[in-house]
Parts: sequence; structure tokens; C-alpha cells
Amino acid sequence: MFTNSRLKENGTGRAIAVNMILAAISLFVNGFGVYLTIQANIGAGPWDVLNIGVSKSLGILYGTASIIISYTILGIDILLKEPIGIAMFIDAFVVGKAVDFFNRINAVPKCTSIKTGIPVMLIGLVIMAYTQYTYMSASLGCGPRDTLLVALAKRAKKIPIGAVSIALLSLATFIGWLLGGPVGIGTLICAFCAGPIMQMAFTTVRFDATHVHHQHLAASVRVFMHRERA
Repeated sequence: MFTNSRLKENGTGRAIAVNMILAAISLFVNGFGVYLTIQANIGAGPWDVLNIGVSKSLGILYGTASIIISYTILGIDILLKEPIGIAMFIDAFVVGKAVDFFNRINAVPKCTSIKTGIPVMLIGLVIMAYTQYTYMSASLGCGPRDTLLVALAKRAKKIPIGAVSIALLSLATFIGWLLGGPVGIGTLICAFCAGPIMQMAFTTVRFDATHVHHQHLAASVRVFMHRERA
């Protein structure tokens, strides 16, 4: 699949459809990775602190809270006139509902000690890293949160993107904590280890995310419309 240039370029309706399926499957498995970081029970990742906090405050499922936050961020991305791809909408829905699914079947019990929690969290981060690779390989857009980070970094020209990322994650964590989200050593592990683990994963598969040309939503629509006219 990855060696077919037409699939990577999303030049046909079939290519886009196949890559949409690739993105959806990748994000579902990514949701399992997120689920593991939560089940580690030593504090969730920054965005999950917010998701869980909103879930507790509103009495709704984690996935529903995640979808609300994701689509809110996606709306901000659109208002900031950032490029939007089909996979961004898939991302906003699938990951949260995947976590709900694994919660429902109780796939992995919550860890009861830090000795088991840290390995489970690291496994979750590794799964998230590799599925990020397959998701990005679909070339149909990055996640809403990543797009927001880039948008903010563009506008804060004199501030390094790393500092913008820390500020954004800190804000998400603080609001989530106020709402009752779990903050702990796992939050720090996610904040400081997720990036290096992702880089390691990308290196092992020789993937350079900067070389991916993500197709904008308007371009995908034009491809499908051209197919219909043909």
C-alpha cells in the first residue's frame, strides 16, 4: 500500500477511499494506545486530563468528551484558516470512541502500582507513535490539535514552537485538573516522552513527516467530483 505512489498522492477517488480506511484503522489502534496510557493509572496525558475532566464534569463518556473537544479545536483551526483534511474529521471521532470501546470490553484492567503503570504507559505511547506514522502516511491531514499548535506557532513568530507546545499542553492540563482529570507522573511522562518515542518510531520505519504532502479537503472533494463527472 505504501509503495503505490497514486495512493500516496490521493490522485483518484479509490486512492482517497483506501487511505481513509487506512487512517480510520490507524486511529482506532491509536485509540488503544491512548486507552493504555489511561489504564496505566498514574496520571493521563495532557489532552486526556482535559478529556477525562470534561467527561466527569458533564457525566458523559470519555469518547463523547473527546469528540466535543476535538471538533471545537477543529472549528478553531478552520477559523484560523489552517489547511483541513478529511482525516482530521476521522481523527476527531474515531480515537475517542475507540477508547470507549476498549473501556466497554474492559480490555486491560487498571494498573494498581507505579511498577506496572509506567511500562503500560510506555507501551501505549509506542503504539500511538507507530499508528501516527500509518495515519500520517494516508496524507489526508494531521490531527486537529497538531494543526492548532502549528497555527498558534505561526502567529507567535518570536516564540519557539516548543514553548508554544508547552504552553498549550499546560493549559489543557490545568483546565482538565480543575475539572477533576487525573494528573500525575504519567502526565509528565506523556508530555516529555511522547515526542522522543514518536521520533524513534519514525526513524525505525524511515519516515520523515516533513516530506508528507497532506491533501486539503477541497482538493479531495474535487477528486471525487471529477470521478463522478467522468
